[in-house]
Amino acid sequence: MAIKIKRNLKAILVILLVGTIFISYNVFFRNNELLALSKYGSRGEEVRTIQTKLKRWGYYKGNVDGIYGSQTQEAVKYFQRKNGLTVDGIAGTKTLQAMGIYNSSGNSSSGSSNNSSSSTNSNDLNLLSRLVYGEARGEPYTGQVAVAAVVLNRVKSSSFPNTIAGVIYQSGAFDVVADGQINLTPNETAKKAAQDALNGWDPTNGAIYYFNPSTATNKWIWSRPMTVTIGKHRFCK
Repeated sequence: MAIKIKRNLKAILVILLVGTIFISYNVFFRNNELLALSKYGSRGEEVRTIQTKLKRWGYYKGNVDGIYGSQTQEAVKYFQRKNGLTVDGIAGTKTLQAMGIYNSSGNSSSGSSNNSSSSTNSNDLNLLSRLVYGEARGEPYTGQVAVAAVVLNRVKSSSFPNTIAGVIYQSGAFDVVADGQINLTPNETAKKAAQDALNGWDPTNGAIYYFNPSTATNKWIWSRPMTVTIGKHRFCK
């Protein structure tokens, strides 16, 4: 009788052990599946979105086919190099955020629409604040709001990408992206200026360009109709 009980206990322990391993295995791979973002060999809509954005910004020359091949990988590396990110060719969380893409493991529509919207708004504010800090710290407060307003005016224009990240990371658009200052931590003034612009304040009267007349060497920018001068920046359409 005692032997039979021991055998039953052993059988139960084996079943419990197998069950634990099975559950751990599934949790591990499900979590990794959630955390596995687009990389070489991936396929799907996220890859298509990455390709579309990188092609629009001049980083990618291939077809928008939703297949993460060598061309897409090299384009992602190019984007990462230009924007001070880890150059690994993988569209991880930070790279996707820099592109304005919010993935299912962190900032996507997999949660409620309110959470998604809140996350998107937060990322937009952070990126816009960094742009303002890099481009206009030291300028009058109104001038900092004006720089943020130019980004938002470009988002509204059919001549530019239709997202804040798209406008900011458009190839050659802003010097602070090229020199890495976009990655500096913004101060509270820059954050407030970005928020004021997002709330609708546009001191530029609809400008989509700005430049510093004392340093500008591009003749074309001088030909643009001026709307206002604030601090060291001249704003124009």
